Amino acid sequence: MSEIADIGKADGEAMVAELLARVGARVRKARQLKGLPRRVVSERSGVSMRYLAQLEAGEGNISIGRLAQVALVLDVPLERLVGEGDPWSEDASRAGRICLVGLRGAGKSTLGVAVGEVLGLPFLELNREIEEHAGMPVTELMALYGPEGYRDLEAQALERVIAGRDTVVLAVAGGIVSEPATYERMLSQFHTVWIKARPEEHMRRVQAQGDLRPMAGNPQAMQQLRAILKSREALYSRAHAVLDTSGQGVAQSAENLTRVIRDKGFV
Repeated sequence: MSEIADIGKADGEAMVAELLARVGARVRKARQLKGLPRRVVSERSGVSMRYLAQLEAGEGNISIGRLAQVALVLDVPLERLVGEGDPWSEDASRAGRICLVGLRGAGKSTLGVAVGEVLGLPFLELNREIEEHAGMPVTELMALYGPEGYRDLEAQALERVIAGRDTVVLAVAGGIVSEPATYERMLSQFHTVWIKARPEEHMRRVQAQGDLRPMAGNPQAMQQLRAILKSREALYSRAHAVLDTSGQGVAQSAENLTRVIRDKGFV
């Protein structure tokens, strides 16, 4: 019996040692990725520099409460520091964040709300996040900062969503994919789905929402829409999944989108 007990004790000690080493390595990597000196983490978390050094070396048996304080300072979920697998793999980084891309009129917002309710995920429009943060509507922001300035606001808003939400269904403006750095960031931090439809349906849906601007005084509106779609098609196709909603109602499209998200393992 004593031999069995000794083996069990040895296994337990080995497991604890492996866990401490894993936590230490992840705390060190998270701190380095944030570019934070150990001194800063110590001051903000209340954990001494000496203990942080021991922790990062895999020698500090830190309490859950203290580790939670460190995780808060490093802006990473606690489970990322203790869980198995590679927490910085692409899939882990994307967590439960889903982003819907596509032209205006694709149904991103309508489907985002419906799918969020089914999956129990909050829904957010990036434009609404920008408006709330800036305190003015998109039209005024565009007039004030111009297209390039607005792309900067989009990039900043995207970072706020990444930092503040591990789970979300996000709908973004159709042109955001034209900004390479922002789109790369989106692809790395979100499971992206291209919501597509035929050009005629894009136009009809926009008009059905009461927005007559696409056709008002512009007989070439449909031709322009086709050109925009063609120019962005290669970008949209980089999304991790595609859903064609052509000829489908909202209920069917929402059901299909939910299936795509589940089948792809996005949640």
